[in-house]
Amino acid sequence: MSLPLQNRIALVTGASRGIGRALALALAREGAHVVALARTQGALEELDDEIRRIGGEATLVPCDLRDFDALDRLGAALHERWHRLDILIANAGILGPITPITHVKPKSFQDILDVNVTANWRLVRSLDMLLRASDAGRAIFLSSGVAHRADVKPFWGPYAVSKSALEMLARTYAAETKTVSNLKVMLVNPGPLRTAMRAQAMPGEDKMSLRPPEDIAPKVMMLCAPEWKETGKLYDFPTDRVLSFQGPA
Repeated sequence: MSLPLQNRIALVTGASRGIGRALALALAREGAHVVALARTQGALEELDDEIRRIGGEATLVPCDLRDFDALDRLGAALHERWHRLDILIANAGILGPITPITHVKPKSFQDILDVNVTANWRLVRSLDMLLRASDAGRAIFLSSGVAHRADVKPFWGPYAVSKSALEMLARTYAAETKTVSNLKVMLVNPGPLRTAMRAQAMPGEDKMSLRPPEDIAPKVMMLCAPEWKETGKLYDFPTDRVLSFQGPA
């Protein structure tokens, strides 16, 4: 029996844990070949073992997203092997310090922008022609509610700035590809889930009160499907709705 994503090539960043790991496993279950990118070789190998146990296949890419030259080489390597990329899930991100914006060290601010924004732009730049070469390219970027909430959350400045920039990056990419390709570009707000980043942000929170990352996977798989038609919008997991971006009132 054919699987929903049989023979699709899917790249997941931050694939070794949390939401990225859950999405990588979901893609493998649906038949995709998973290109799993993360910094930690050992965690990637554990993911590969799990993917093989469920009958899937993976290619491991140990890489720090701040190695921008490596991201350029990744596009070339994917082209040489498959000549296309069907799915990009840009999941990797860092939280940075929760502190007043004036207390953030310049290196911390730059690291957050490098990982959460610049690396994703470099991926788009490197992978664009491969995504357009697919008959149903899908690019999905993991954002956050802090990027667009009306009441600005204090002390989350660098992270919120980076996710706001990521949303505009994805929306621009969607607008530029909407009428000239089959590519669909979506943002996802996962909301609070049981992840290491959430524990870092909210150390006193009962983690068992949160939904596990596996819960969001079926929803993201819908965005990956060749049948998905929307682009330039936000899927909000807490409300289970696809939202259009609104201008100022």
